[in-house]
Amino acid sequence: MEGAPVIESRRRGRLRYVVAASIFAVAVGAIAAEFGFPFDQELMLDTTPPRGSKRVPMIEVRSNGMATIDLWCASGRGQVHLNGESIAIVPQSMTAPGCTQDRLERDAVFLSVLTQVTTWRREGDTVVLIGPQTLRYRPASN
Repeated sequence: MEGAPVIESRRRGRLRYVVAASIFAVAVGAIAAEFGFPFDQELMLDTTPPRGSKRVPMIEVRSNGMATIDLWCASGRGQVHLNGESIAIVPQSMTAPGCTQDRLERDAVFLSVLTQVTTWRREGDTVVLIGPQTLRYRPASN
Protein backbone atom coordinates (compact mmCIF):
# COMPACT_ATOMS: atom_id res chain seq x y z
CA MET A 1 0.00 0.00 0.00
CA GLU A 2 3.02 2.30 0.15
CA GLY A 3 2.81 2.92 -3.62
CA ALA A 4 -0.88 3.95 -3.55
CA PRO A 5 -0.28 7.65 -2.72
CA VAL A 6 2.36 7.89 -5.48
CA ILE A 7 0.01 6.33 -8.06
CA GLU A 8 -2.83 8.64 -6.96
CA SER A 9 -0.51 11.65 -7.22
CA ARG A 10 0.45 10.65 -10.80
CA ARG A 11 -3.22 10.29 -11.74
CA ARG A 12 -3.97 13.78 -10.41
CA GLY A 13 -0.96 15.12 -12.34
CA ARG A 14 -2.19 13.51 -15.56
CA LEU A 15 -5.71 14.77 -14.92
CA ARG A 16 -4.39 18.32 -14.47
CA TYR A 17 -2.45 17.98 -17.72
CA VAL A 18 -5.55 16.72 -19.61
CA VAL A 19 -7.70 19.55 -18.18
CA ALA A 20 -5.06 22.19 -19.05
CA ALA A 21 -4.64 20.78 -22.57
CA SER A 22 -8.42 20.77 -23.07
CA ILE A 23 -8.75 24.38 -21.96
CA PHE A 24 -5.88 25.36 -24.27
CA ALA A 25 -7.52 23.55 -27.22
CA VAL A 26 -10.84 25.32 -26.63
CA ALA A 27 -9.09 28.70 -26.38
CA VAL A 28 -7.12 28.13 -29.60
CA GLY A 29 -10.32 27.04 -31.37
CA ALA A 30 -12.13 30.19 -30.22
CA ILE A 31 -9.27 32.39 -31.43
CA ALA A 32 -9.17 30.61 -34.80
CA ALA A 33 -12.93 31.06 -35.19
CA GLU A 34 -12.61 34.77 -34.35
CA PHE A 35 -9.80 35.38 -36.81
CA GLY A 36 -10.65 32.79 -39.47
CA PHE A 37 -12.59 33.51 -42.62
CA PRO A 38 -16.22 34.38 -41.79
CA PHE A 39 -18.04 31.70 -43.74
CA ASP A 40 -21.83 31.88 -44.19
CA GLN A 41 -21.99 35.62 -43.49
CA GLU A 42 -23.02 38.37 -45.88
CA LEU A 43 -20.08 40.72 -46.22
CA MET A 44 -20.67 44.23 -47.59
CA LEU A 45 -18.00 46.33 -49.28
CA ASP A 46 -17.14 49.15 -46.90
CA THR A 47 -18.09 52.04 -49.16
CA THR A 48 -21.00 54.32 -49.94
CA PRO A 49 -23.40 53.47 -52.77
CA PRO A 50 -23.28 55.54 -55.94
CA ARG A 51 -25.72 58.41 -56.35
CA GLY A 52 -29.23 57.15 -56.99
CA SER A 53 -28.63 53.68 -55.53
CA LYS A 54 -28.61 51.99 -52.15
CA ARG A 55 -26.72 48.94 -53.33
CA VAL A 56 -23.07 48.11 -52.59
CA PRO A 57 -21.14 44.98 -53.58
CA MET A 58 -21.57 41.99 -51.26
CA ILE A 59 -20.12 38.50 -51.05
CA GLU A 60 -21.12 35.46 -49.03
CA VAL A 61 -18.81 32.46 -48.96
CA ARG A 62 -20.00 29.09 -47.74
CA SER A 63 -17.61 26.69 -46.03
CA ASN A 64 -17.46 24.57 -49.22
CA GLY A 65 -16.10 27.58 -51.15
CA MET A 66 -19.26 28.32 -53.11
CA ALA A 67 -20.02 32.04 -53.11
CA THR A 68 -22.82 34.45 -53.86
CA ILE A 69 -21.42 37.61 -55.41
CA ASP A 70 -23.35 40.87 -55.76
CA LEU A 71 -21.67 43.69 -57.67
CA TRP A 72 -22.95 47.25 -58.12
CA CYS A 73 -25.77 45.90 -60.31
CA ALA A 74 -25.03 42.34 -61.48
CA SER A 75 -25.27 39.25 -59.28
CA GLY A 76 -24.20 35.66 -59.53
CA ARG A 77 -22.34 32.70 -58.16
CA GLY A 78 -18.70 31.85 -57.93
CA GLN A 79 -16.06 29.88 -56.14
CA VAL A 80 -13.63 31.12 -53.49
CA HIS A 81 -10.41 29.19 -52.95
CA LEU A 82 -8.78 29.76 -49.56
CA ASN A 83 -5.40 28.43 -48.50
CA GLY A 84 -4.14 30.11 -45.36
CA GLU A 85 -3.84 33.79 -46.22
CA SER A 86 -4.11 33.13 -49.97
CA ILE A 87 -7.44 33.65 -51.69
CA ALA A 88 -8.72 33.39 -55.25
CA ILE A 89 -12.21 34.51 -56.26
CA VAL A 90 -13.56 32.95 -59.45
CA PRO A 91 -16.96 34.15 -60.73
CA GLN A 92 -18.86 31.40 -62.53
CA SER A 93 -22.17 32.85 -63.60
CA MET A 94 -23.13 36.49 -63.40
CA THR A 95 -26.40 37.99 -64.60
CA ALA A 96 -27.29 41.65 -64.96
CA PRO A 97 -30.96 42.04 -65.85
CA GLY A 98 -31.99 45.68 -66.02
CA CYS A 99 -28.51 47.10 -65.50
CA THR A 100 -27.64 50.33 -67.28
CA GLN A 101 -24.51 50.57 -69.41
CA ASP A 102 -22.66 52.74 -66.88
CA ARG A 103 -23.42 50.25 -64.07
CA LEU A 104 -22.30 47.34 -66.27
CA GLU A 105 -19.03 49.17 -66.89
CA ARG A 106 -18.62 49.85 -63.17
CA ASP A 107 -19.32 46.15 -62.48
CA ALA A 108 -16.71 45.06 -65.03
CA VAL A 109 -14.04 47.24 -63.38
CA PHE A 110 -14.97 46.05 -59.89
CA LEU A 111 -15.10 42.38 -60.95
CA SER A 112 -11.62 42.74 -62.46
CA VAL A 113 -10.29 44.11 -59.15
CA LEU A 114 -12.10 41.38 -57.17
CA THR A 115 -10.67 38.56 -59.29
CA GLN A 116 -7.12 39.91 -58.87
CA VAL A 117 -7.25 39.62 -55.07
CA THR A 118 -4.51 37.28 -53.85
CA THR A 119 -4.44 37.54 -50.05
CA TRP A 120 -6.80 38.31 -47.20
CA ARG A 121 -6.70 39.09 -43.50
CA ARG A 122 -9.06 39.88 -40.64
CA GLU A 123 -9.08 43.20 -38.82
CA GLY A 124 -11.67 42.61 -36.11
CA ASP A 125 -14.96 42.05 -37.93
CA THR A 126 -13.59 43.44 -41.19
CA VAL A 127 -12.24 41.19 -43.94
CA VAL A 128 -9.53 42.87 -45.98
CA LEU A 129 -8.95 41.54 -49.50
CA ILE A 130 -5.60 42.51 -50.97
CA GLY A 131 -4.71 42.72 -54.63
CA PRO A 132 -3.96 45.65 -56.95
CA GLN A 133 -6.53 47.48 -54.85
CA THR A 134 -7.43 46.80 -51.21
CA LEU A 135 -11.09 45.96 -50.58
CA ARG A 136 -12.59 46.09 -47.09
CA TYR A 137 -15.70 44.04 -46.35
CA ARG A 138 -17.72 44.11 -43.15
CA PRO A 139 -20.58 41.91 -41.96
CA ALA A 140 -24.00 43.06 -43.13
CA SER A 141 -25.95 44.67 -40.31
CA ASN A 142 -29.42 43.54 -41.39
